[in-house]
Amino acid sequence: MNEAANAGLSAQARGPGAVAKVMRPKSVAIIGMSARPGTTGHNILNGLKVNKFAGDIYLVGRSSDPIDGRTLLASPLDLPEGVDLAVFTLPAAGVKEAVAACVQRKVGAALVFAAGFAETGQHDVQAEVARTAREGGLAIVGPNCLGFTNNVDGLTLHMLFAIAARRWAPGDKPGVAFVGQSGGMIGHLQRAADARHMAISYSITTGNEAGLDLADFTEYLVEDPQTAVIVLYAEQIRRPREFMAACERARAANKPVVLLHPGRSAKARAAAASHTGALVGDHGAMLTNAANAGVLVVESLDEVMDVSELLTHYPEVPSQGPAVLTASGAFVALINDAAETLGLEFPALTPASMEKLRAALPAFGTPSNPLDVTAGVAPGNNSILTKALLDDPNVGSLYISYPIAGPKGITVIGEFVKGMVGNTKPVLVVALGDTSPLAPEVQAAADAGPFMFHRSSDRCLKAIAHYSAYGKLLARKRGDTHPAPFSGLPVLGRGAQPEWLGKKVLAAAGIRVPEGGLARTVEEAVATASRIGYPVAVKAQAAALSHKTEAGGVILNVRDETALRGAWETLQQNIARAQPGLALDGALVETMAAKGLELMVGAKRDPAWGPVLLLGLGGIWVEALGDVRLVPANATEATVIEELQKLRTAKLLKGFRGAPAVDVEAVARTVTAIGRLMLTVPSIVEVDVNPLVALPSGQGVLALDALIVTQ
Repeated sequence: MNEAANAGLSAQARGPGAVAKVMRPKSVAIIGMSARPGTTGHNILNGLKVNKFAGDIYLVGRSSDPIDGRTLLASPLDLPEGVDLAVFTLPAAGVKEAVAACVQRKVGAALVFAAGFAETGQHDVQAEVARTAREGGLAIVGPNCLGFTNNVDGLTLHMLFAIAARRWAPGDKPGVAFVGQSGGMIGHLQRAADARHMAISYSITTGNEAGLDLADFTEYLVEDPQTAVIVLYAEQIRRPREFMAACERARAANKPVVLLHPGRSAKARAAAASHTGALVGDHGAMLTNAANAGVLVVESLDEVMDVSELLTHYPEVPSQGPAVLTASGAFVALINDAAETLGLEFPALTPASMEKLRAALPAFGTPSNPLDVTAGVAPGNNSILTKALLDDPNVGSLYISYPIAGPKGITVIGEFVKGMVGNTKPVLVVALGDTSPLAPEVQAAADAGPFMFHRSSDRCLKAIAHYSAYGKLLARKRGDTHPAPFSGLPVLGRGAQPEWLGKKVLAAAGIRVPEGGLARTVEEAVATASRIGYPVAVKAQAAALSHKTEAGGVILNVRDETALRGAWETLQQNIARAQPGLALDGALVETMAAKGLELMVGAKRDPAWGPVLLLGLGGIWVEALGDVRLVPANATEATVIEELQKLRTAKLLKGFRGAPAVDVEAVARTVTAIGRLMLTVPSIVEVDVNPLVALPSGQGVLALDALIVTQ
C-alpha cells in the first residue's frame, strides 16, 4: 500500500468521525458470542435490544444453534463489508486475530473489553494490535474498558449489564459528559451525577487507549450540541498536543473541560502505571499547560462532582469573585481563613451597594463582603440584602450560608428567592447543620429554588473557589505562542552550557547580567577588572562544573590586582582538587552585585507537554521552602506579577522589615523573556537563573548565575 493511502486509512481511525462510528453505529457485530446466558456477549445483545437498536446486528461465535433467533457466523471474516462497530467479547488471546479480520472486512470501529495488555506489562502485544488497527483504518476503544452510554441517541453497550439509555428530547438542556480511562471511576461519577439529577449526555470508558483516546473523545464532545461540560478522568494523556488543541477548541466554544488527573505523588504515579499501563509525565507541566488551554483542573472526586454540577447550572463563568451572605459572625471568620487557603478573593463592594446594605441591616450591622446580616435582621430584609449583593457590578456570584433547618426555613428561602428575581448570576445556598435532617417542606423548597443547594459549606466553598479561579483564567490575557525570536543569540552546543555562555544568551534576550567577561588568563582577568572596577567576583568556568561554589570555584569581593592574582591561583588549585583533570574555559570576572532580593526563575521543556516557567524565592531557599509558582511559557507580564503575589513569601517583594519594595515589573519582564526563549529556541530544554537579584523599584534585576541545558 502506498504511503498516501496508508495515511488515509490511519486518519479514519482517529477524530470525531471515528468516535461517531462507536457512539452512533448503524450496524453492530458481536465477536465472541457464547451460547451461555449471562456472558458479556449476551449483555451486549440485551443492551441492543432494550435500547431498541434499529440497525443490523451480527453475531460471531462457535455456537451452531441460533441465539435469539439469529444465526451465528463462524468468523469475523464472514461479516459483510463496512460494519460500523464490532464489539469484542473475546479473551485477550483472540483480539489480535479479530482485529486483523475486522481490518480485512473494513469494519469502522471496535470496542475491546479484554484485559491483559499494557496494564499487565504486555506493551508489545498492545502495540502490535494498535498498529494493525491504525494502518487498517480501524478505530479501537480499549482494550481493558467497560463500554459506554450514549444518552443522546439512546444506546448503552456495557460489558457488565444491559440497561436502557435515555434519549435526548427536543428542548432538553445540554448536559455533562464523563470520559475516563478507568471504567470503575466513570461508573462512580455517573452514579453520583444521577443522584444529583444531573443530565448526562455520555458516559465513556477508554481503558488503555490503544486507538481512540481522550483527545479524540474531547474533540467529538466539543462538537456535540447536547454536551455542555466535559469531565475527564485521566491517568495519562497520551497525545498532549492534540489534547490541548481539542481543549482550546472547547474553550473557544465556551464548553468547560474539567480534569481529574492523579499523579502528584510518586505513589500515585506508580499506581497509575500499574492500573492502565500509563507512564505519567511531568505532572506540573501537564497542569500548567492544560490550564493554559482552558482546562479546569480539580484534585478530588468531591470537587469533580461539585464543580461539574455548578458548571452545568451556570455555564457562563464570571471573572469576578463571590459575595458571601451569612447570619453568623463566626462563619465570616472561618470563611475568610478558608478563602485565604484556597486563593479565593471576595471583591470589594461599591459605595452604592454599601449604602443599600446599611439601610437594610440592624444599626449594629456592618456592610461588608463577607456580609454578616446578624441575628437581628428585620423580617423581609434578607431579600433586600440578597438583591443588593447580586446587583453589585463587582460581584460575580453569591454564596449564602444560612441556618434554614427550623420552621422559619421556608420563609427565609422565600426571602432569598424574592431577592433573586431577574438575577442571572450563580447563587449557591448552604444549609448549615451538616447532615441534620430538614423538614420535608423546607427540603422541597430548597431543591426547587433558583439556586444550587448544598449541605457542606467546605465543599461548596471549594467549588466556588475553583469556579471563580476558572473565570479569572478564561478572562486572563495570554501572550503569543509564536513570538519573534531574539537576534544575536550565540551558537550553543548540546548539553549543559557554561555560565559565561548562558549569560550571553540572557543578555541577547534583554536580561541584565553583571558587567565583566570571560578571562582565559590571569592577565585578561586583570585587564577586565581594571576596566569594570574593583571589587570583583571571580568564578571558574566549565560546562562540566555544575556546582562551582561547592568546588571552591567562586571567590567574591576581590578588591585589588594583588588579590585578583592570588584568587586566580586559588581557583585553579581548588578545581584541580575537586575535579582532577577538568579543563577550565577560564574564569568570569564580574562586578560585585548590589544587594537585593534573591529570586529564582527557571524553565523546563517537558518532552510531552512543552515548556513551563517556574518562579520563586532564590538562592538555597527554592529547595528549602519549595515556594514556587508555575506559569505557561506564553504568560504575560501581568500574569507573572499576579503569580508572584501568590507566593507564600510574597510579602518580601513589597518590602519587609525596612527593606525596600523590589522591581516586580523588571522581574516579570525577565520571566516573559525566558518564556520567549523557550518558545523560539526548541533546542533549549532547561534554563535556571538562580539567583536573579531583584533590586529596589525602578532599578531592575540582575542575573547572577545562569544554567542553560540544550538537547
